[in-house]
Amino acid sequence: MTQIVAKHWWKNIQKRPFLAVMLSLLWLILVTAIAFFWHLGSTSLIDETEPLFAEASRQMYVTGDWITPYFNGETRFDKPALIYWCQALAYMIFGVNEWAVRLPSAIAALGLICLAFYTLYWYQSKRDDLEGVYHPSRRWLTAGLGAAVIALNPEMIAWGRVGVSDMLLTGCMASALLCFFQGYAEPPESHVKARWYFAFYVLIGLAILTKGPVGIVLPGFIILLFLVYLGNFWQVVSEIHLIRGILVICAVSLPWYALATWQNGWDFIDSFFGLHNVERFTDVVNGHSAPWYFYFIVVAVGFAPYSVYLPVAMLSLKFWQRKSWISTERSQQLGLFALCWFIGVFSFFTIAVTKLPSYVLPLMPAAGILIALLWSHLIVDTSTHKVTTVSNSPSSSPVLLSLPLIQVSGWISVIFTSALGFLFFRVKNLIGYDPAAPNFPQMLQRSNLPVLGGIIWLAAAVIIAIFLIRRRYLHLIGINLLAFTAFMIFVLTPTLFVVDISRQLPLKQLSQLAVKVQKPREELMMVGFKKPSVAFYAQRRINFIKSNKQAADYIQNQTKSDSILIISQPKKFPKIGLQPTDYENIAAKQAYTLIRVPISKKL
Repeated sequence: MTQIVAKHWWKNIQKRPFLAVMLSLLWLILVTAIAFFWHLGSTSLIDETEPLFAEASRQMYVTGDWITPYFNGETRFDKPALIYWCQALAYMIFGVNEWAVRLPSAIAALGLICLAFYTLYWYQSKRDDLEGVYHPSRRWLTAGLGAAVIALNPEMIAWGRVGVSDMLLTGCMASALLCFFQGYAEPPESHVKARWYFAFYVLIGLAILTKGPVGIVLPGFIILLFLVYLGNFWQVVSEIHLIRGILVICAVSLPWYALATWQNGWDFIDSFFGLHNVERFTDVVNGHSAPWYFYFIVVAVGFAPYSVYLPVAMLSLKFWQRKSWISTERSQQLGLFALCWFIGVFSFFTIAVTKLPSYVLPLMPAAGILIALLWSHLIVDTSTHKVTTVSNSPSSSPVLLSLPLIQVSGWISVIFTSALGFLFFRVKNLIGYDPAAPNFPQMLQRSNLPVLGGIIWLAAAVIIAIFLIRRRYLHLIGINLLAFTAFMIFVLTPTLFVVDISRQLPLKQLSQLAVKVQKPREELMMVGFKKPSVAFYAQRRINFIKSNKQAADYIQNQTKSDSILIISQPKKFPKIGLQPTDYENIAAKQAYTLIRVPISKKL
């Protein structure tokens, strides 16, 4: 009965294209709202990196200097200006707050998800044309699944909800690659072919403005890998108007670099191009080293729970059949393009010496596309209208190859989700001590969130096992998707509030309180730690002193005012020679305390 109602409902949608478009928009809004916008600004900024961007952008907004980024009175050349511009514009519209800090990342993710949805739908429609059939539901379900899988995974959510440059780079770079493929796949006579290529060049320019040369080097490497494999490199180069494209890229990206160099000279060149680009690739920067297999773990966890199906998705493409891929219609080479995209990003950053989890964020859209294309072959469309079959793509009929492997991957998923469920029941014993959040393990345990997380993943494991036994392979990815969504809504998001209350919120409250009680010319110091969020929430320059001895000497030689405000951990005060009678205790929040030290009581 349910299936009959569903078929009738779907036929009504097919008869009303406008309704189908509206439902697609609602789906995209729902997916991206859950993944990126829900509670976007409800937690404090996360030390260490996020407040550096937030405060540098606030300085741009306040001072009107839109060329040179500053943090705490010092130049910050870690990243180009686009992320700062976007955050500063958000401040103008929404005020200086956490929502505005993170909004550019969320919007970049939204744009990428929408373009990925469109590309997958377009690919399926072209596939139907070549096969001489009409698969309406397969088009929408493939695109919808791809959009959801790309959005709802740990890596995309983590960086799509944080006010740093990584998601903006991924949005520009991944969107540029999708635009390139659209232009590449359009027939030569198409009037939109040049427009797609133009969009590709503009987005590459914006990627360079977001994170530097990697914005063009990495997409260029991916496209080169794709075209060299197909043997049509020079043919494509002749059609993409490369000289014109380079001029577009330069027009978008070079003016800021020229102005920053003119304003700051070799300091900018040495810091930005030397330290934050060349050295990150050839040497370990800031201690961010890792073994060669680091990104295997990052992808397995960061793209969970769908990562278990990635090997099957890659094998189903039959990428070893090069002659068949060469003869395949361009519009049907999306799977191969996504594979080259995935391998290009993965291998590029595996070779790089400095390693961070966020570096492989740009391959997550490719992973989502691979998963969506794999499952598109399992979608049975009862509304199919067959005309003729002309497709010879090596991935046009991979079901016989994929089904046994999907079954194996499904059982691996059962093991993985079961292990995850049992892990959550033991999570308290796995959390290490964090001096910035000493009460977090107890607070998390009292919330019962780990128990709920364990129940969700164990239930998912049982349901997946049932569908595997009943050979309902099409439903496997849906269960993974629903389990992760439930986990995010009912466990992950509430856990972030617990983390905020125990770790970040105390610093926010003390910083804002310090501004209220601060006397004229009174300095605000932080001893023992450099927490950039203090500068953002206090909205003034902070004197960060790491060494206890340096702090003691500084207080001894202080002559600018009659007192000084200090934020630190209470255990630090005796180490810098301060006894309880030497200072006024203003407020204590979790691990931190705000005190006032009268200069008349020098050490």
